[in-house]
Amino acid sequence: MGDVVLAVDIGGTKLAVGLVTMQGELIDRDEVAVNHDLQADALFATLRELLESQMERARGHHHVRPVATGVGCAGPIQPNCETIAPLNLPAWRNFPLRERLAVATTLPVYGDLDAKALALAEGWLGAAQGRQSFLAMVVSTGVGGGIVLNGQLLDGAGGNAGHVGHIIVEPNGRRCSCGARGCLEAEASGLAIEAITGRPPTSPTYESMQRTGRLVGRAAASVCNLLDLDLVVVGGSVALGFGATFFNSAQEALDEHTKLAFSRGARITPVRLGDRGPLIGAGAVGVRGVHRARRASNRAALAP
Repeated sequence: MGDVVLAVDIGGTKLAVGLVTMQGELIDRDEVAVNHDLQADALFATLRELLESQMERARGHHHVRPVATGVGCAGPIQPNCETIAPLNLPAWRNFPLRERLAVATTLPVYGDLDAKALALAEGWLGAAQGRQSFLAMVVSTGVGGGIVLNGQLLDGAGGNAGHVGHIIVEPNGRRCSCGARGCLEAEASGLAIEAITGRPPTSPTYESMQRTGRLVGRAAASVCNLLDLDLVVVGGSVALGFGATFFNSAQEALDEHTKLAFSRGARITPVRLGDRGPLIGAGAVGVRGVHRARRASNRAALAP
């Protein structure tokens, strides 16, 4: 019986749970739209139904053994998703996610930001495979990021490094849910696009697709200039849904704003893992946690 990670992806519009092998293959998944009218416990009950269904699928259908729960969650979070407070999920303010998942699954829980999880996945099996430094972005209901620098995924003081959604791209622009004005998330997220245009991001205008790409490219350029990066990998339903129009505009803005010798020529590209990326990313967080725990156990066993 092979080992798998119970992968959990938590976003502003949907909750998803899947089964990811230790080699990164997504073998099963299920998801449900977020009901924003639910209170904290009722929303977790919805997630728990998905967890129980996937655990049953693991044992009864796939004949594999879940060994850990891996989580990719919209932020902000506390390290390891001890508590979470996603800006687009107001029901879960300072919600003790890690403990609740540990009780629900009886498995060790390893958590991280959703975009950092995506960075792990794309560096492992996707468009950044083999690259030592790159930026991964999610442009969806919200906007998030994960930064890999010299082979290391950056955590920051509280685990929230990479929040590119809160780079200011429009000074004195729209008020963001974080409280600032002109954040990328307030101007280019799915929620922002609908508020600005009156149309859902699934039915965009050509102009809104161009504008969104330009703003994302502008923010990406700031990060490339700051950290000496030459690759930006972008996923999320908005970016992938807008397609070539978005990516061409983003690349034009990136070219316009990366004029330093080391950042000139930086490129922006779609994720390679597509809509599997978020769950494979959550699985990657779990696989990383399992490997770290095993190494720690081996060191302890060898200690005098």
